Amino acid sequence: MHRFIKLTFSLLILGGAGFGLLSAPTRLDAAKLAATTPGDVNRGQNIFWQGGCASCHAASGATGDAKLVLSGGEELATPFGTFVTPNISPSKQGIGDWSLADFANAMTHGVSPDGRHYYPAFPYTSYARMQLQDVADLYAFMKTLPPSDNVAGPHKLSFPFTVRRGLGLWKRLYLSDQPVVTIANATDAIKRGQYLVEGPGHCGECHTPRNAIGGLDKTLWLAGAKAPEGKGVVPNITGGEGGIDSWSAQDIAYSLESGFTPDFDSLGGSMAKVVQNTAHLQSSDRDAIAAYLKAIPAHPNGYPAQ
Repeated sequence: MHRFIKLTFSLLILGGAGFGLLSAPTRLDAAKLAATTPGDVNRGQNIFWQGGCASCHAASGATGDAKLVLSGGEELATPFGTFVTPNISPSKQGIGDWSLADFANAMTHGVSPDGRHYYPAFPYTSYARMQLQDVADLYAFMKTLPPSDNVAGPHKLSFPFTVRRGLGLWKRLYLSDQPVVTIANATDAIKRGQYLVEGPGHCGECHTPRNAIGGLDKTLWLAGAKAPEGKGVVPNITGGEGGIDSWSAQDIAYSLESGFTPDFDSLGGSMAKVVQNTAHLQSSDRDAIAAYLKAIPAHPNGYPAQ
């Protein structure tokens, strides 16, 4: 009996050590970050709109210049609980004291300056595919935005989702800097669109179904999904049945600029916020996104029939 207790105790210690090792936060290679050039504010402004930062971090209903005040506080309802977006303005309550390394590790590895895992309601699983120079440029632009003293409230979660350390294991399954799809003979425009959609644009975070532990089902990439709020769906944006096969590339690009569909309806729900960002993109980038969406594998709807 004594030997059994010792063995059990030893296994618990080993298991705990293994969990600690496998769930530990990982960070960027400092040498890679050092290879970037000083951030370009003008390029960073373009990346800001590509990433849609204001959609989640500006105050609800903000318009015009108010969308550049990233005070946080928006509540994002999900099956795992309600996440509250943080203040990411250049203030002490936001990212005012962050270094470029702090910012880049948050964006690409989902790790806070004090070494905690961020919840993937922050779409770092997509931002992980961003070029580090783009991250540096975005950081430079973010530092020019108006500061806010707002202190966003805490997330509203229940156990076990309050245990952040377990996210280290989740990241081992779902955090990758590799492209999602392989497109044979891709043109430069398709390659650019792939970067924008799979990286800063993080389109897959809403348009791809998730499994029971919140990981994206990449076999149904962009096939549509249940809305995270629990009501309605996020549409299929592939060429599969129920998707956008009937839309031309020009239709897609125009909708990203104007918010109108080919049949003169308007894009609603959270997509209305997305268009407030994509309307700021260079026309060549909207064309590139359209080219990519027309080139990816077609899938049937990734959500149950409504």
